[in-house]
Amino acid sequence: MRTKRKISLTIDTELFDAIEKAAEALNMAKSQLAQDALTLWLRKRTEDSMAEGYSEMAREDKAFADMTLSAQKEILS
Repeated sequence: MRTKRKISLTIDTELFDAIEKAAEALNMAKSQLAQDALTLWLRKRTEDSMAEGYSEMAREDKAFADMTLSAQKEILS
Protein backbone atom coordinates (compact mmCIF):
# COMPACT_ATOMS: atom_id res chain seq x y z
CA MET A 1 0.00 0.00 0.00
CA ARG A 2 1.35 3.38 -1.00
CA THR A 3 1.50 5.84 1.91
CA LYS A 4 2.71 8.90 0.04
CA ARG A 5 0.92 11.13 -2.44
CA LYS A 6 2.39 13.27 -5.18
CA ILE A 7 1.66 16.99 -5.49
CA SER A 8 2.72 19.69 -7.91
CA LEU A 9 3.65 23.17 -6.75
CA THR A 10 4.43 26.41 -8.50
CA ILE A 11 6.92 28.54 -6.57
CA ASP A 12 9.14 31.55 -7.21
CA THR A 13 12.49 30.89 -8.84
CA GLU A 14 14.36 32.31 -5.83
CA LEU A 15 12.59 29.94 -3.46
CA PHE A 16 13.22 26.99 -5.77
CA ASP A 17 16.92 27.84 -5.92
CA ALA A 18 17.09 28.13 -2.13
CA ILE A 19 15.35 24.76 -1.74
CA GLU A 20 17.76 23.12 -4.17
CA LYS A 21 20.76 24.55 -2.29
CA ALA A 22 19.37 23.50 1.08
CA ALA A 23 18.54 20.00 -0.13
CA GLU A 24 22.04 19.61 -1.53
CA ALA A 25 23.69 20.99 1.62
CA LEU A 26 21.62 18.67 3.82
CA ASN A 27 22.02 15.73 1.45
CA MET A 28 18.24 15.42 1.42
CA ALA A 29 15.69 14.96 -1.35
CA LYS A 30 13.71 18.10 -2.15
CA SER A 31 10.49 16.20 -1.49
CA GLN A 32 11.68 15.27 2.02
CA LEU A 33 12.78 18.84 2.68
CA ALA A 34 9.37 20.11 1.56
CA GLN A 35 7.59 17.49 3.68
CA ASP A 36 9.62 18.47 6.76
CA ALA A 37 8.98 22.17 6.13
CA LEU A 38 5.23 21.66 5.69
CA THR A 39 5.08 19.48 8.81
CA LEU A 40 6.82 22.18 10.84
CA TRP A 41 4.53 24.86 9.38
CA LEU A 42 1.39 22.89 10.27
CA ARG A 43 2.69 22.19 13.78
CA LYS A 44 3.44 25.90 14.33
CA ARG A 45 0.00 26.92 13.04
CA THR A 46 -1.63 24.43 15.41
CA GLU A 47 0.47 25.62 18.36
CA ASP A 48 -0.27 29.28 17.54
CA SER A 49 -3.98 28.53 17.30
CA MET A 50 -3.95 26.66 20.61
CA ALA A 51 -1.99 29.46 22.31
CA GLU A 52 -4.54 32.01 21.11
CA GLY A 53 -7.39 29.79 22.33
CA TYR A 54 -5.80 29.43 25.76
CA SER A 55 -5.19 33.19 25.94
CA GLU A 56 -8.84 33.84 25.11
CA MET A 57 -9.93 31.34 27.76
CA ALA A 58 -7.69 33.09 30.30
CA ARG A 59 -9.24 36.48 29.44
CA GLU A 60 -12.73 35.01 29.80
CA ASP A 61 -11.81 33.35 33.12
CA LYS A 62 -10.39 36.64 34.44
CA ALA A 63 -13.48 38.56 33.39
CA PHE A 64 -15.69 35.98 35.12
CA ALA A 65 -13.51 36.05 38.25
CA ASP A 66 -13.64 39.87 38.33
CA MET A 67 -17.42 39.79 37.95
CA THR A 68 -17.94 37.23 40.72
CA LEU A 69 -15.51 39.04 43.04
CA SER A 70 -17.44 42.26 42.51
CA ALA A 71 -20.74 40.47 43.19
CA GLN A 72 -19.34 38.88 46.38
CA LYS A 73 -18.12 42.29 47.60
CA GLU A 74 -21.61 43.71 47.07
CA ILE A 75 -23.18 40.85 49.01
CA LEU A 76 -20.74 41.22 51.90
CA SER A 77 -21.05 45.00 52.08
